[in-house]
Amino acid sequence: MSKQEKRILADALELPPVERAELVEQLLSSFEFPSREKVDALWAKEAESRIDAFERREIGTIPAKEVFEKIEKTMEM
Repeated sequence: MSKQEKRILADALELPPVERAELVEQLLSSFEFPSREKVDALWAKEAESRIDAFERREIGTIPAKEVFEKIEKTMEM
């Protein structure tokens, strides 16, 4: 790994979890994957399924802040 890559990685790892996730998404979307459309369609179908289950009160929610706090605590161990 070059010095520049190491510096970029170190900087990225200092970002809060949500910002790191957004960065990853932007990086991945910069690639042209042949199956990207299929994967996107599957994720959209899954998201709709989860929304429907939520609206039927089959599943609940957890605030994102709590989820990311739990992740950060796990990473500190």
